[in-house]
Amino acid sequence: MVTVVPVALSDPGLAAGLATGLAQVEAGMHEAAQAQHELLDETSAYGIDAGGKRFRATLVLLAAHFGNPRDPRIVPAAVAIELTHLATLYHDDVMDEADKRRGWESANSRWTNSVAILTGDFLFARASLILADLGTDAVRIQAETFSRLVAGQIAETVGAKPDQDAAEHYMDVIGGKTASLIATAGRFGAMFSGAPPELVDSIASACAALGLAFQLSDDILDITSESLQSGKTPGTDLREGVRSLPVLHALRVAGREDARLVELLSTDLSDPELLDEALGLLRKHPGMDLARADVRHWAGRARDLIAALPDLPARAALAELCDFMVERTS
Repeated sequence: MVTVVPVALSDPGLAAGLATGLAQVEAGMHEAAQAQHELLDETSAYGIDAGGKRFRATLVLLAAHFGNPRDPRIVPAAVAIELTHLATLYHDDVMDEADKRRGWESANSRWTNSVAILTGDFLFARASLILADLGTDAVRIQAETFSRLVAGQIAETVGAKPDQDAAEHYMDVIGGKTASLIATAGRFGAMFSGAPPELVDSIASACAALGLAFQLSDDILDITSESLQSGKTPGTDLREGVRSLPVLHALRVAGREDARLVELLSTDLSDPELLDEALGLLRKHPGMDLARADVRHWAGRARDLIAALPDLPARAALAELCDFMVERTS
């Protein structure tokens, strides 16, 4: 089931247009995911039906209001963005050896790693086919975005260099593997709506900052949430040994009283009891407040860029998204 990210929809026309657009994106995803093999049909539809926030599609549709939101290229662009994102989730779950995604059994658990990888590859191909019909600029931008996404994932896999600040390295990672695609979502919406080039660039920059706030808020929820609010099982990053920014802050400011937390963060947390203990200590640690300050910083940066956009209902909706990123971690 799709859970749409809350946005300000006091304008009836914007509300109706967004609802219609998201329904068309959902239908488009299912149509694009049809294959010439029944197993691929099943595995592709499985990820779509598992739902999600459709955050990136929402940004495409909102950004399109700074030009002509009814341009026939808008919905296909949003479909391609969401299929690309979904494809990365299939691959991520294989790399993380995840057994759950949004409360559902992950594809690699339900079938096999090979099937999950091939499904992700198939969805990438379908996204590329859609973009090929939208022109060479769309293909080039998506290729550049995908390069950044993969580079960010590789950087996370390899880790920071000995002389590199761990927090700066982490921001570089999420700038590539998360914010780059979110920035492209905003760029596509504005670009295909016919907005002026300078406005397209401004919207993409705002969405990049919003993407960083989005990922950092998810990092906090992975520690603080008791539910699947972030789209994955709470504590997933810790269990998989990923040191997100809240963890890096906690380690950086750790005192003598944090010896047990430091010890836990340096060990294998696949044991549920140890994981629960680590989560409990982290939730009370000042490092969480530092991470929340980072969310406020990037949401504020996005808000400043959005404030310079033309005064339209879509601008208010984008600003509301900035507030939402902060509120969901408070």
